[in-house]
Amino acid sequence: MLRYQAVIFDLDGTLLDSIADLADSMNNVMQKMGLPVYGIEEYKLMVGYGIRDLVLRVLPGEVRDEATIERCIVMLREEYGRRWALKTRPYEGVIELLEKLAANGMKMSILSNKLDTLTKLAVSRFFPDSRFACVMGASPGKPCKPDPYGALLIARNLQIAACRFLFLGDSDADMKAAAAAGMFSVGALWGFRGENELRNSGARALIRHPLDLLELLKRIPPDEL
Repeated sequence: MLRYQAVIFDLDGTLLDSIADLADSMNNVMQKMGLPVYGIEEYKLMVGYGIRDLVLRVLPGEVRDEATIERCIVMLREEYGRRWALKTRPYEGVIELLEKLAANGMKMSILSNKLDTLTKLAVSRFFPDSRFACVMGASPGKPCKPDPYGALLIARNLQIAACRFLFLGDSDADMKAAAAAGMFSVGALWGFRGENELRNSGARALIRHPLDLLELLKRIPPDEL
Protein backbone atom coordinates (compact mmCIF):
# COMPACT_ATOMS: atom_id res chain seq x y z
CA MET A 1 0.00 0.00 0.00
CA LEU A 2 1.28 3.47 -0.86
CA ARG A 3 2.15 5.59 2.13
CA TYR A 4 0.18 8.58 0.83
CA GLN A 5 -3.50 8.19 0.09
CA ALA A 6 -4.70 11.79 -0.16
CA VAL A 7 -3.61 15.25 -1.34
CA ILE A 8 -4.60 18.66 -0.04
CA PHE A 9 -4.08 21.49 -2.51
CA ASP A 10 -3.84 25.18 -1.88
CA LEU A 11 -5.86 27.08 -4.50
CA ASP A 12 -4.40 30.47 -5.47
CA GLY A 13 -0.81 30.16 -6.64
CA THR A 14 -1.00 26.36 -6.69
CA LEU A 15 -3.94 25.30 -8.85
CA LEU A 16 -5.03 28.73 -10.10
CA ASP A 17 -2.98 31.63 -11.42
CA SER A 18 -5.23 34.31 -9.94
CA ILE A 19 -2.74 37.04 -9.11
CA ALA A 20 -3.79 39.46 -11.89
CA ASP A 21 -7.43 39.54 -10.76
CA LEU A 22 -6.37 39.92 -7.12
CA ALA A 23 -3.98 42.74 -7.99
CA ASP A 24 -6.47 44.56 -10.22
CA SER A 25 -9.16 44.35 -7.54
CA MET A 26 -6.94 45.70 -4.77
CA ASN A 27 -5.49 48.40 -7.00
CA ASN A 28 -8.97 49.61 -7.93
CA VAL A 29 -9.71 49.99 -4.22
CA MET A 30 -6.46 51.88 -3.69
CA GLN A 31 -7.18 54.24 -6.59
CA LYS A 32 -10.65 54.99 -5.24
CA MET A 33 -9.05 55.80 -1.89
CA GLY A 34 -6.42 58.02 -3.51
CA LEU A 35 -3.63 55.70 -2.36
CA PRO A 36 -0.60 54.19 -4.14
CA VAL A 37 -1.02 51.02 -6.21
CA TYR A 38 1.33 48.03 -6.49
CA GLY A 39 2.61 45.73 -9.23
CA ILE A 40 1.81 42.05 -9.69
CA GLU A 41 5.20 40.89 -8.42
CA GLU A 42 4.65 42.89 -5.23
CA TYR A 43 1.22 41.37 -4.76
CA LYS A 44 2.68 37.87 -5.03
CA LEU A 45 4.47 38.58 -1.76
CA MET A 46 1.40 40.05 -0.04
CA VAL A 47 -1.42 37.59 -0.75
CA GLY A 48 -1.97 34.24 0.92
CA TYR A 49 -3.20 35.05 4.41
CA GLY A 50 -6.72 36.21 3.63
CA ILE A 51 -8.45 39.43 2.72
CA ARG A 52 -7.89 41.35 5.96
CA ASP A 53 -4.19 40.59 5.95
CA LEU A 54 -3.87 41.79 2.34
CA VAL A 55 -5.58 45.08 3.20
CA LEU A 56 -3.27 45.57 6.18
CA ARG A 57 -0.23 44.96 4.00
CA VAL A 58 -1.18 47.44 1.27
CA LEU A 59 -2.51 50.32 3.38
CA PRO A 60 0.07 52.95 4.36
CA GLY A 61 0.59 53.20 8.10
CA GLU A 62 -0.95 56.65 8.41
CA VAL A 63 -4.37 55.42 7.18
CA ARG A 64 -4.37 52.02 8.84
CA ASP A 65 -7.16 52.81 11.29
CA GLU A 66 -9.94 50.29 11.88
CA ALA A 67 -12.60 52.27 9.99
CA THR A 68 -10.41 52.50 6.88
CA ILE A 69 -9.46 48.83 7.11
CA GLU A 70 -13.10 47.75 7.27
CA ARG A 71 -14.04 50.08 4.41
CA CYS A 72 -11.28 48.63 2.23
CA ILE A 73 -12.31 45.07 3.05
CA VAL A 74 -15.88 45.79 1.94
CA MET A 75 -14.66 47.51 -1.24
CA LEU A 76 -12.24 44.70 -2.04
CA ARG A 77 -14.93 42.08 -1.68
CA GLU A 78 -17.09 44.03 -4.12
CA GLU A 79 -14.26 44.54 -6.62
CA TYR A 80 -13.04 40.96 -6.50
CA GLY A 81 -16.61 39.69 -6.67
CA ARG A 82 -16.87 41.37 -10.08
CA ARG A 83 -13.55 40.31 -11.55
CA TRP A 84 -12.41 37.08 -9.87
CA ALA A 85 -12.63 35.08 -13.13
CA LEU A 86 -11.55 37.67 -15.73
CA LYS A 87 -7.87 36.71 -15.95
CA THR A 88 -7.66 33.74 -13.58
CA ARG A 89 -6.83 30.39 -15.15
CA PRO A 90 -5.56 26.98 -14.01
CA TYR A 91 -1.81 26.58 -14.31
CA GLU A 92 -0.59 24.49 -17.23
CA GLY A 93 -0.60 20.83 -16.26
CA VAL A 94 -3.03 21.17 -13.35
CA ILE A 95 -6.06 19.66 -15.09
CA GLU A 96 -4.01 16.68 -16.28
CA LEU A 97 -2.59 16.21 -12.80
CA LEU A 98 -6.05 16.13 -11.23
CA GLU A 99 -7.30 13.67 -13.83
CA LYS A 100 -4.37 11.30 -13.29
CA LEU A 101 -4.62 11.44 -9.50
CA ALA A 102 -8.35 10.74 -9.63
CA ALA A 103 -7.79 7.84 -12.03
CA ASN A 104 -5.39 6.33 -9.51
CA GLY A 105 -7.85 6.62 -6.65
CA MET A 106 -6.12 9.47 -4.82
CA LYS A 107 -8.45 11.43 -2.53
CA MET A 108 -8.15 15.15 -3.30
CA SER A 109 -9.19 18.22 -1.32
CA ILE A 110 -8.66 21.98 -1.45
CA LEU A 111 -7.82 24.21 1.52
CA SER A 112 -7.64 27.94 0.83
CA ASN A 113 -7.43 31.19 2.77
CA LYS A 114 -9.74 32.72 0.16
CA LEU A 115 -13.30 33.26 1.43
CA ASP A 116 -15.16 29.96 1.47
CA THR A 117 -17.91 31.12 -0.90
CA LEU A 118 -15.36 32.35 -3.46
CA THR A 119 -13.25 29.22 -3.04
CA LYS A 120 -16.19 26.97 -3.85
CA LEU A 121 -17.27 29.25 -6.71
CA ALA A 122 -13.80 29.20 -8.26
CA VAL A 123 -13.52 25.42 -7.98
CA SER A 124 -16.92 24.88 -9.60
CA ARG A 125 -15.97 27.28 -12.42
CA PHE A 126 -12.46 26.10 -13.22
CA PHE A 127 -12.59 22.44 -12.15
CA PRO A 128 -16.18 21.35 -12.85
CA ASP A 129 -15.21 17.77 -13.67
CA SER A 130 -12.80 17.24 -10.80
CA ARG A 131 -13.87 15.15 -7.84
CA PHE A 132 -12.70 16.87 -4.69
CA ALA A 133 -13.63 15.13 -1.47
CA CYS A 134 -13.61 18.45 0.38
CA VAL A 135 -13.32 22.11 -0.65
CA MET A 136 -12.74 24.52 2.21
CA GLY A 137 -12.06 28.25 2.30
CA ALA A 138 -11.91 30.85 5.04
CA SER A 139 -14.96 31.16 7.31
CA PRO A 140 -15.64 33.54 10.21
CA GLY A 141 -14.47 32.21 13.55
CA LYS A 142 -12.35 29.42 12.06
CA PRO A 143 -8.55 29.69 11.96
CA CYS A 144 -6.84 29.94 8.58
CA LYS A 145 -3.51 28.57 7.44
CA PRO A 146 -0.83 28.39 8.81
CA ASP A 147 -3.06 27.00 11.56
CA PRO A 148 -3.54 23.25 10.91
CA TYR A 149 -7.25 23.39 11.80
CA GLY A 150 -8.55 23.04 8.23
CA ALA A 151 -6.08 20.36 7.22
CA LEU A 152 -6.87 18.24 10.27
CA LEU A 153 -10.61 18.71 9.74
CA ILE A 154 -10.26 17.40 6.19
CA ALA A 155 -8.32 14.40 7.47
CA ARG A 156 -11.03 13.64 9.99
CA ASN A 157 -13.80 14.03 7.43
CA LEU A 158 -12.04 11.65 5.03
CA GLN A 159 -11.16 9.25 7.88
CA ILE A 160 -7.56 9.15 6.67
CA ALA A 161 -4.65 9.66 9.05
CA ALA A 162 -2.89 13.00 8.63
CA CYS A 163 0.43 11.23 8.01
CA ARG A 164 -1.09 9.76 4.82
CA PHE A 165 -1.55 13.22 3.23
CA LEU A 166 0.60 15.21 0.83
CA PHE A 167 -0.01 18.96 1.13
CA LEU A 168 0.85 20.97 -2.00
CA GLY A 169 1.07 24.75 -1.72
CA ASP A 170 3.10 27.76 -2.78
CA SER A 171 3.58 29.75 0.44
CA ASP A 172 4.93 29.62 3.95
CA ALA A 173 1.36 29.41 5.25
CA ASP A 174 0.90 26.11 3.39
CA MET A 175 4.20 24.60 4.48
CA LYS A 176 3.65 25.55 8.12
CA ALA A 177 0.07 24.24 8.11
CA ALA A 178 1.24 20.95 6.63
CA ALA A 179 4.01 20.55 9.20
CA ALA A 180 1.71 21.38 12.11
CA ALA A 181 -0.84 18.85 10.84
CA GLY A 182 1.77 16.12 10.42
CA MET A 183 1.43 16.04 6.63
CA PHE A 184 4.13 15.83 3.95
CA SER A 185 4.67 19.37 2.65
CA VAL A 186 5.40 19.93 -1.05
CA GLY A 187 6.28 23.39 -2.36
CA ALA A 188 4.99 24.54 -5.74
CA LEU A 189 7.77 26.55 -7.39
CA TRP A 190 5.47 27.88 -10.14
CA GLY A 191 3.38 29.79 -7.60
CA PHE A 192 3.47 33.22 -5.99
CA ARG A 193 6.44 32.75 -3.67
CA GLY A 194 10.01 31.60 -4.13
CA GLU A 195 12.18 28.61 -3.32
CA ASN A 196 13.83 30.22 -0.30
CA GLU A 197 10.53 30.93 1.44
CA LEU A 198 9.29 27.40 0.83
CA ARG A 199 12.50 25.80 2.08
CA ASN A 200 12.75 28.09 5.11
CA SER A 201 9.15 27.37 6.09
CA GLY A 202 9.67 23.61 6.08
CA ALA A 203 8.96 22.24 2.60
CA ARG A 204 10.02 18.60 2.52
CA ALA A 205 10.01 18.51 -1.28
CA LEU A 206 9.90 21.08 -4.08
CA ILE A 207 8.46 20.59 -7.56
CA ARG A 208 8.70 22.85 -10.61
CA HIS A 209 5.64 21.68 -12.54
CA PRO A 210 2.28 20.26 -11.40
CA LEU A 211 2.89 16.91 -13.11
CA ASP A 212 6.09 16.50 -11.11
CA LEU A 213 3.84 15.50 -8.22
CA LEU A 214 3.20 12.21 -10.01
CA GLU A 215 6.91 11.48 -10.17
CA LEU A 216 7.28 12.40 -6.51
CA LEU A 217 4.61 9.88 -5.57
CA LYS A 218 6.43 7.19 -7.55
CA ARG A 219 9.63 7.83 -5.60
CA ILE A 220 7.93 7.39 -2.23
CA PRO A 221 8.60 3.81 -1.06
CA PRO A 222 5.81 1.45 -0.07
CA ASP A 223 4.59 1.81 3.48
CA GLU A 224 6.49 -0.51 5.78
CA LEU A 225 4.08 -0.24 8.71
